[in-house]
Amino acid sequence: MTILVTGANGWVGQAISQRLVHDGVNFRAAVRSVSSALPGCDTTVVREINDKTDWRCALKGINTVVHLASRVHVMSDTSDNPLSKYRQVNVQGTLHLARRAVLAGVTRYVFVSSVKVNGELTPSGHPFIESDQPNPQDPYGISKYEAEQGLQKIAAQTGLEVVIIRPPLVYGPGVKANFAQLIHAVQKGWPLPLGSIHNLRSLIALDNLVDFIITCTTHPNAAQQTFLISDGQDISTPELIQGMAKAAGVRAHILPVPVWILMCAGKLTGKSNAVQRLCGNLQIDSAKARSLLGWRPVVSFHEGLRQTMDGVLKS
Repeated sequence: MTILVTGANGWVGQAISQRLVHDGVNFRAAVRSVSSALPGCDTTVVREINDKTDWRCALKGINTVVHLASRVHVMSDTSDNPLSKYRQVNVQGTLHLARRAVLAGVTRYVFVSSVKVNGELTPSGHPFIESDQPNPQDPYGISKYEAEQGLQKIAAQTGLEVVIIRPPLVYGPGVKANFAQLIHAVQKGWPLPLGSIHNLRSLIALDNLVDFIITCTTHPNAAQQTFLISDGQDISTPELIQGMAKAAGVRAHILPVPVWILMCAGKLTGKSNAVQRLCGNLQIDSAKARSLLGWRPVVSFHEGLRQTMDGVLKS
């Protein structure tokens, strides 16, 4: 078996590539520029990803595709037509690769989508499951859902074994954006007004996501399935902060500010969505992955968080 990993120079892509090297699995890395080529790996440069990308060299001799490359979620997208931009890469590019893969003799296509296909929040005690009606609410989520629909049509027409994975927030060494900012705030001892939040959120450690993706490249029961995947341990925002503080060896300073005040502050600053995500529930039931594939997380939440803290604080 030889695997093509697209987006191999990205955060998750690099972690998958390192795992495949460690496991002695033959693979080819697809990247968008010569400067991002991975040293010591069979690497192909494909430039821009859209409905005209030339995948012929990348797909030669490939049995399985792991498609990670995408236009990633941007909190404040300034594009005049963000949905069009997302569709160009996430929908047209994804489906074009799948069609070319079929012609090249590829048998399995693992697509890393997003829990945002399901929606942004869950009622308390009612986690998302795979059979829920999709409810994407932003251009990124919509584009991922449209790509899923297109892949399922290609699978029905050609027999291509499509596997769709919808992870929630991923954390691990090298994590960026808001998660890294929160780590630095905790490490510096800044008071955080989040003590009155009583929510539950599902997360997934980078090592767990990588392990599950690789499991889906070979497991016979994964074909034509969609999976929601998480660590299996839902936590609240205050518990996350306490865990970060413990891993960093510092004291957490969490102030019990009422949630309604946080919501008002979000409206005044134009960050209502961000505050809502911070305060709300987003739970995933990953029982299907465990029962159908026999998969179990390779690291616990606390171990994954410790690794994350070590990586961020050393960077």
